[in-house]
Amino acid sequence: MLDKIFNLANRKSAIGSTVNINEDLRQDTLLNTGALQNAIFNSANFSSIATDAKGVIQIFNVGAERMLGYAAADVLNKITPADISDPQEVIARAQALSAELGTQITPGFEALVFKASRGIEDIYELTYIRRDGSRFPAVVSVTALRDAQNTIIGYLLIGTDNTARKQVEAERQRLLEIQEETHKQLQRTNLTLQVSEEKLAVTLNSIGDAVIATDAEARVTLLNPLAQKLTGWTQAESAGRPVDEIFHIINKETRLHSVIPVMATLAHGTVQGLANHTVLVARDGGECDIADSCAPIRDRDGEVIGAVLVFRDVTGEYAAQQALSDQQFYTRSLIESNIDALMTTDPFGIITDVNRQMEALTGCTRDELIGAPFKNNFTDPERAEAAIKLVLGEKKVTNYELTARARDGKETVVSYNATTFFDRNGKLQGVFAAARDITERIILDKVLQDNNAELESAKFMAEKANLAKSNFLSNMSHELRTPLNAILGFTQLLEGGKPPPTPSQVVRLQQIIKAGWYLLELINQILDLALIESGRLSLSREPVSLTDVLHECQGMIESQAQQRGIKLAFPHFDTPCFVSADRTRVKQVLVNLLTNAIKYNSKQGTVEVKCTGTPERIRITIRDSGAGLPPEKLLQLFQPFNRLGQEKGSEEGTGIGLVVAKQLVELMGGAIGVSSTVGVGSEFWIELIRDMTPQLDAVNALTTDFLLQAKGDAAMHTLLYVEDNPANLMLVEQIIAEQPHVHMLSARDGSLGIALARARLPDLILMDINLPGISGIEAMNILRNDPATMHIPVIAISANAMLRDIEKGLEAGFFRYLTKPIKINELLSALDDALKIAGNVH
Repeated sequence: MLDKIFNLANRKSAIGSTVNINEDLRQDTLLNTGALQNAIFNSANFSSIATDAKGVIQIFNVGAERMLGYAAADVLNKITPADISDPQEVIARAQALSAELGTQITPGFEALVFKASRGIEDIYELTYIRRDGSRFPAVVSVTALRDAQNTIIGYLLIGTDNTARKQVEAERQRLLEIQEETHKQLQRTNLTLQVSEEKLAVTLNSIGDAVIATDAEARVTLLNPLAQKLTGWTQAESAGRPVDEIFHIINKETRLHSVIPVMATLAHGTVQGLANHTVLVARDGGECDIADSCAPIRDRDGEVIGAVLVFRDVTGEYAAQQALSDQQFYTRSLIESNIDALMTTDPFGIITDVNRQMEALTGCTRDELIGAPFKNNFTDPERAEAAIKLVLGEKKVTNYELTARARDGKETVVSYNATTFFDRNGKLQGVFAAARDITERIILDKVLQDNNAELESAKFMAEKANLAKSNFLSNMSHELRTPLNAILGFTQLLEGGKPPPTPSQVVRLQQIIKAGWYLLELINQILDLALIESGRLSLSREPVSLTDVLHECQGMIESQAQQRGIKLAFPHFDTPCFVSADRTRVKQVLVNLLTNAIKYNSKQGTVEVKCTGTPERIRITIRDSGAGLPPEKLLQLFQPFNRLGQEKGSEEGTGIGLVVAKQLVELMGGAIGVSSTVGVGSEFWIELIRDMTPQLDAVNALTTDFLLQAKGDAAMHTLLYVEDNPANLMLVEQIIAEQPHVHMLSARDGSLGIALARARLPDLILMDINLPGISGIEAMNILRNDPATMHIPVIAISANAMLRDIEKGLEAGFFRYLTKPIKINELLSALDDALKIAGNVH
């Protein structure tokens, strides 16, 4: 029938003149077409709003009423679609279109239909405002309605709710109701044939549902584009065929053929819905889940003349539902497998859900707990209720202790952690809480507190013992250094004295000196190890030139290497190379490694030093050609006092040099390692942090030493030495006696030294620290505070050789701090520096 109307309309347009058509036939055709259009127009899930040319609403279908909350009577001939749209979005659309099309578009209804009025297809998203003020996103398709002369007589706005899809059953029921209501409403609409055809075409092409229309014999009369896509049949191919040939459906679970609702609709004239789990089988065998309904098409007398079948692909919705179900099962599994007792409450503290752990904690079943007050399960209900209020006020609470009481009276201390939760619209839903049994933890905490108290006591005792050890080592160092000072000092004087000693005497003196310096090295290593172990060793980090340090180390060990016939090979640096370290300690480590490489080398062997590096670190490698070490001995290298079986060998050693070296390197942020092959030799290496931009202090090198200065000076210098030990006093007297332009005075205690300094105003003062009466530091402070003596440099000479002693002395104001035993060259160098300063002051 629709084909006949289209043919008549086409003939009328083609010949451009009036054709005599039987009036009854024309009316029947118009009514039948209108009925078909009306049924289709209102059977889908969309809002249809038709306006006149000025935008005033003329048609407002049931879908629009449902979506927007207005009755048709409230809006017909009263408002435009712009009045139910978000005003800011309408303004923004007008601005965007103005920029896009190059013409000024007024915000309002014109912005909604401007493209359609120019014949441009226009589908856009817009926010609709319901009567109650709530909003929802919609996809709107706009079509200009034109008469036979192609003049715009209005606009059709078809909108679909773009909010999350509802469940299939709810959607089906909604469509059933919409179809019934829209069928009744569209029967009241009497539009011209041309307008009806245009609206029908726009509707079928725009809606998001598939539509199949049949005649009274259930033969297909129309398929819209989406129906053609889902069934695999074209309009031309399907026209006149039985609908069950085109629309082939089966039950998803049984795979059996399902009855098409068209037959029941034609037989009873009622709206019919599809059963659940219905699958549409397309022409090519493809399948998709579908839902929706079938409604009758009636003529003007109410007779059923056909049916319209409206359906949609819900495969994605079913998959989403299944995924949601799976996710809910997964979430529940996580909740039930949690070791904590979990629960949710409403904002008033009434339990809404629990897991099995909560059942175990309280001794109640899930059904018994749900609906009961949260506070009832705790020994202190008021504190439990306060916890809920605290969460609601601060959004969360952590480590809130409560004591749960089970049905059988068992009490369990729990740590309560909770937070609020909200729905998708931000409305408070309640509190999610987790209660963890901490009874055992509280017991362990008590044990831990007791243990900590014991550890604190043990730490105090250990620190006390460590301090006693440090004091003992300091005192031991002082007591050993004092006689060593006399032994080494007088031996050095004898070795270089006049008349010179005989060759046999030289050998004996050298043995004394060697043994003395070895004993001093042993003392220093023991002190270093004690300081490192106590964590009291301080390092002075600075840019250190490896060129200078290795040159100094080479000079210190060359004589030892020559005596043993060892060939030395040191690296040449084309450019300066610096590391960030303590200069003294770097040299100490390198000398230790070089000395070992010489001591434990083979006769006529070699010692090779290499430097390699990265932008961040420098590696110094010392390789010898000695006997090498087996793997089992390498593991024992850095153990204190372990000499790896060399205790009875000819080489002297303490077994702590490498231990100190390792700990010093690590304290400077470096690393130390070794590899060795028996019969080939060993290779020790240290890595230190590279310093790329060293800031070296300018060094004003003195061009002459003390003896040259003394020879060139006509003036006589006076030196005062305050010392209570006769041997030390005699040693310095004999050293100074060799300097022709220095006259020495002496005092046996601090008070006499102060008096002598004030009376004679010497150019330089040497001061022992441990003096009878007042100490050397106190005596120095008195001289510093006296205007007459404050300019005199004071050099400390003491057996107190701990690093903290040296730092304390320099901080007190001593010009230099020399430790006993005295090294004559160091003493003369310090005298030289001090006398130069004294000369400048004078």
